[in-house]
This record gives sequence, structure tokens and C-alpha cells, in this order.
Amino acid sequence: MSSSSSALSALLNGSNSPSSIDLTSILQAALGASSPGIDVTSAVNAAVSAARQPETAWQNQLNFLQSQASAIGQLESSLSTLDNDVQNLNSITGSLSARTVSSSNSGVVTASAASGSTPGNHVVVVNNLASTASWTSGVFTSGTTALPAGSFTITTGTGPTTITTDGTQTLTDVATQINGDNLGLTASVITDATGSRLAIVANASGAAANFTVAGSAGFGFAQAATGTNASLTVDGISISSASNTVTGVIPGLTLNLQSADPGVQISLGVAQDISSATSAIKQFVTDYNSIISSLNTQFTYTAGTGEGILATDSSVRTLQTDMLSMLNYTYSPTSGSTTMPNLSSMGITVNNDGTLSVNSSTLQSSLQNNFNDVQSFFQGSSLNGFANSLDQTLTSFTNAGNGAFTVDLQSINGQESDLKNSISNFETNYITPLKAQLTSEYSQAEILLQQLPTEMKQINAELGNNNNSNG
Repeated sequence: MSSSSSALSALLNGSNSPSSIDLTSILQAALGASSPGIDVTSAVNAAVSAARQPETAWQNQLNFLQSQASAIGQLESSLSTLDNDVQNLNSITGSLSARTVSSSNSGVVTASAASGSTPGNHVVVVNNLASTASWTSGVFTSGTTALPAGSFTITTGTGPTTITTDGTQTLTDVATQINGDNLGLTASVITDATGSRLAIVANASGAAANFTVAGSAGFGFAQAATGTNASLTVDGISISSASNTVTGVIPGLTLNLQSADPGVQISLGVAQDISSATSAIKQFVTDYNSIISSLNTQFTYTAGTGEGILATDSSVRTLQTDMLSMLNYTYSPTSGSTTMPNLSSMGITVNNDGTLSVNSSTLQSSLQNNFNDVQSFFQGSSLNGFANSLDQTLTSFTNAGNGAFTVDLQSINGQESDLKNSISNFETNYITPLKAQLTSEYSQAEILLQQLPTEMKQINAELGNNNNSNG
């Protein structure tokens, strides 16, 4: 047998290849029944694909871990959303502490109340509004008309300021100078069909912000309005305010004076904001149900796919148990009694799948008739009620330092890192050298195959010569 035939036979028998690779089968697949040579690239790829079986298992495991991490991240985000809901319900500035204010005549006075303001009724009489002091100059042709030489003095609560002109300054120049002096005033050039005037207005209303302007007759200054305080009574007590926005008279209440109506009593009613409370409670139910539905999906068997990707995660099972257990929470006041000891008493019931349903009529009635008891259920006697308990449960999973999901993700990240290292090392230390080896061997085999026809002719010729000589 020729040297090329021997080399090809050795290659086909796998003597120079990894023991796990059947070179004969690979070459037969690459050559076909009547192929004149080897498709080196296809042969190498087929061999490498077979050699990658361990790596394929690692990659599948890596994909599974990455899917788990993604699912936990999504669940963690949903928990954070729910936690924001319960923190709002547990806050002294949250939706359960919001207040509304009604006015018997909003054209005279309106009001807003800070969170936690004491509900009740108040009577307001607005005798006059606070006004803002202002002065105007005489009329000039335009804002760019040169003013006569002279001076005028503006006197505010901080003292006098003199503005001097030399006959070249314009109204616009003077306005710019006044605004730059930080006098608590705003100067503007006002233009209409009759010409332009300089208007000077106090930045604040009230008597304390009043000011005067005096000077050369050529400027023609006149007072347009005097700064005065608002005069009103609140619950029979006389009040003077430099602003038409009155704060501090009633704790937590801001009065907005719209117009004066001397002697007429306006009723203001401060009440719990039932609309905000209803929305906050229903949002809590919606976000709670979203999480429970997601958890239920993880533990539901589906033909062809089995359970969810987090079904084997103990933290996820614990979360489901803890959240369902929270629905059994009962509020017991330290003194007295309550009409709202649990969720069902306010119209929130548990479905067979663990989700919640809200009877809107019952919830509305509970808030209208027993608002304080509803608030006490969620907030307890000192922010230690249902909302706080659920917040602590959720935080035990989402805490960035030692939460159950944080620990879970750290473990998954560690496993992912190990698998990535294994795959990288396998590629570097085994697959890459194997590719080089097989490429060299199959290329050599291809060369040998190409030489076979010539060698066969030589053999036939030799055999023919021998036959002739023996004849």
C-alpha cells in the first residue's frame, strides 16, 4: 500500500484524533458516497460540535440561571411597587392623611389643608384684600425717548435710593437700573396708544411693602395704588395679612382670598380625602394581586413546559406563604374597640387563588362612616398596623443588604460566573487546539485523497507490466 493510502487509512481509523470522535463517520458524512474529496470546514465543524457536548450542558444551565435572575429581578421590582403602596398607606403624609377643604363661596375664599390637618368647620369673613403698592411716571413718546436731566428718589422700608438722569437716559435705561438695585421692586415700560410710561410695582403686597417716589416735576410720578394688608376674621378673630394667601392662622390650613365680601360669613369644611384614600387602597389591591398571580404561575404545571422557572426557588415559595399569611392580619386597638379589624370588614375579600377582590360600595361606606378605624387598621396606634407588618415582610425579601432575593441573586451570579469560566476555559484549552488539530489532519487527508487517482493509475500500470512480463 502507498504512503498516502496508509495515512488516509490511519486518519479514517482515528489513530491521530481524540478517542471520543468517530472520524470514519464524520468523513463519510463529509465525503458522501461519491465525493471526490473532503469538505474540511464541514468535517471540522461536525467534530467540534460533537466535542462541545459538555459545554452545551453548561450553556443550558447558564441560560436557566440567567432566566431565573431575570424573573427574580422582575418579581423584586413588583415587590418594590407594592411596598411603595403600603408605605404610602402607613405615612402621616400619605393618602390616608390627605385632606380636602370645601368652601360655601369659592369666589371669596378657597383653602387647602396639609396632610393630617384636623377635620372640622371654620367661618371666614373677608373685609378687604391685600393690595400691592405701585407708582407710574408721566407719559413719554416711547421707551427709547431721552428723559430730562434730573433725579427722583424711591423710598422703601430699607431707605431711600436716588436715580439721576443727565438727559441721555431713556425709560428703558431707568427701568433696568431700578431692577438692578434690588429694591424689592419691579420696573417696567408700559406702552399704549398714548405713549410710554414707567411703572414701578412692589414685589410683595401689604402695608409693609409700600413705597414712595418723589423728585423732579419732569418725571410726573404719581401713586397708582397703595400697599395695604388684607383684613379678615377667622372664627370670629380679626386677622391682618400682608398677603392674600394666608397661612398659620389655622394649623395646616392655607386660605386663598379671592375677593372681599365684608360682613358675609364663608364656611370652610376640612375633611378626610376619601377619594385619595379609596384610590390608594385599590392600588394596593391591584399591585398585591399582580404579585400573587405571578407567584401562582410559577407553581402551576403546564403540559410541555412544566412549572415556572422559579418553582424550585425556596425564597419564592416562602414569599407566597408569607404574603398569603398577611391576609389573616387582625388589628386589635390597645384601648376601646374598632369596626375595621381586618380587610374583609372594609370590603376586601380573598379569592380561591389568593388574590383580593374589592367591594367598592362597602369600602366607600367604611371610609365615609368609619374613616378613623380604616386608618387605624392600616397604621395602628403608632404606624405599627397592617401596612407596617406587610412592609417588613416585603423588605425581608427586597433589602439591598440581606434580603432573601438579594442573597438569591448573589448565589446565582456566583454560579453564572463559574459556568462562564468553565465555558471559556473549555474553549481555550480544548476546543481551540482541537480545531487546529482536526483542520490540519483533514486538510492532509484531503491532499492524500486528491493523490489517490494518480497512485491508482501507477498501481494499475505496475500490475499491468507485471502481468505482461509473466505472460
